[in-house]
Formats: sequence, structure tokens, C-alpha cells
Amino acid sequence: MRLVTYREGRDRPAVVVSSPEGDRLLDLSGIAPRVETILADDALLAQVRAAVETADAASLPALASAALAAPVTPGKILCLGYNYRGHVPDGADPAANDPEWPDVFVKTPNTLAGPGAPVVIPPGATDVDYEGEVAIVIGRRAQRVPIEDALSHVGGYTILNDVSDRAWQRRQSQWALGKCSDGFAPLGPWVVTPDEVPDPQELLVEVVRDGVVTVSQSTSTTIFSVAFVIHHLSQVLTLEPGDVVSTGTPQKLPGAQQAHRPLADGDAVTVRISRIGELTTRFVAAPDAPSRSYPARSTTGTPQEVPA
Repeated sequence: MRLVTYREGRDRPAVVVSSPEGDRLLDLSGIAPRVETILADDALLAQVRAAVETADAASLPALASAALAAPVTPGKILCLGYNYRGHVPDGADPAANDPEWPDVFVKTPNTLAGPGAPVVIPPGATDVDYEGEVAIVIGRRAQRVPIEDALSHVGGYTILNDVSDRAWQRRQSQWALGKCSDGFAPLGPWVVTPDEVPDPQELLVEVVRDGVVTVSQSTSTTIFSVAFVIHHLSQVLTLEPGDVVSTGTPQKLPGAQQAHRPLADGDAVTVRISRIGELTTRFVAAPDAPSRSYPARSTTGTPQEVPA
């Protein structure tokens, strides 16, 4: 199933119902107040499935006409840095340079944005970039879970664009200010339940910019699996229903790396992931506002994320 949150006076949960005339929207407000509530309760999920089976799709509003919000409102947004192996010469060991542990950072609540919301490029930003990622939505509370039980805590999968200001990343030893501008975490358009994604390590992640595919890589090449990531994080902090864990981005294809251009007003980036869907984000310039200019300086020795 595809579960969404849409705005009609207030945020409401809904499920997408397929029909020959296009996707429709079945309101679930009578079942639960939020998508994360549904994901956390097998009985509610069963009610939703039953409602879909008996729904008259022709009488439902079109999904295309709905104002979608982020499908869940997470208490935490946890992200991974380097998690995809790059290209290696024939005969070389692809795992030779794997890190021992995931590189984890946080995106703060102000970064969350709905699937149709434009991302405002902050005043003075000189190197804003995109990162298309598979995001896990936690469905069942996870605290120190064994790896063999980890996937049972997944409520579903969605798409996150980990928008990043590379210039701010290079100004500090940690990445927070480069990752946490307002609206820098577009999420959605829906959460796909795990029955639709039998193996999260067999998904194709692609990013399209200006009609050109700039990223194309399978999650089979990740260093840390979804199960391991949930297991690992839950040893330190408790993951609650609705929390989002974004699993990192593949590197750009060589041609896209060579032609790197910071995001600018009017640009649009589409992240598409097999079995999940696609998320398109439009970027707009900030209204005129005073901003501070920072001189370029050496960043030797500063830890940096592998850019998307």
C-alpha cells in the first residue's frame, strides 16, 4: 500500500487506490489520525486493506488534485554519509575500503518538507547539492534489536532528498549547518508498506536533473544493509514509529561529477526508486535578504561527505 498525508483544513492520512482512471485518494481519518499511527498497528493496517478492497474508486478524489504533506512527521531524521561502494577496477576488491561503522548525522525538524514544496536556496549559498536516498520509516519501536529481527521494525519505505549546502559542510568538522537549512529534507510522496518491497537491498536508485540521469545504482551495493542500520542505531537510541532513517546516496555518475553545477533558481531534481516511486523537488531563490560572504579557504584535514 501507499500511504500519504494530505492537507484539507488539516493534515489527514489517506491511502492511494489505483484505478483505470488514475490514482485516487481514500481518506483514513476515521481509522487513525496519522500515517505513523497506522504503520505502528497491525490491526489498523488490516482495516486499511479492507477499506481499499471495498472502496468505489470512481467516487474518490484524484490523487493529482491533492495537496500532499510529508507522509509522516518524524521525531528524528537520521542519515548516513558514505554508504554506497564506488566503481572499482576489474579484479579489485569492492569492499577493500569499507568503513567499519556507518557515518551517522542528524537532520533537524525544520528541514522536513512535503513532496510538492519548493526548496528555498538560502541567501548567499554557493554550492547547494542534491542527494537521492531510500528512507526507512520506523513502524515498531526499536530498542537494541538484533539484526535478524530488525526488518520487522520497518513500517515502510519512502524517498528523501538530502539537500546539502557543500560550502557550509566545508566550514566545519561536522555537517550540521550544511544539512539543516529550512526545507532541506523533502520527503515522500508516500510511504510504501514492506509487502511492496520484499528486499530493500534490490532497489534501483536514480536521480534525474535537467533530463539527464546523474545517479543510477542498486542498493545491493550498499555497505550497510537496512537491517544492519536499524540494528546499529537501536543500540544507542530508541527508534520510534514515524522516525525516518535515510540510507545514504550513491555517487554521481562520472559525467555528472565532471559537470557539477550547484543548484540554482528554477532547477528541478527527480529521485526515482524502483518499487517506491519518484519525488520531484523544485528549487527557488530566496527573497532578497542581507547575507554574509565567506572567503574561500583551505579545507585540508576537514572530514567531508562523499558528494552525491
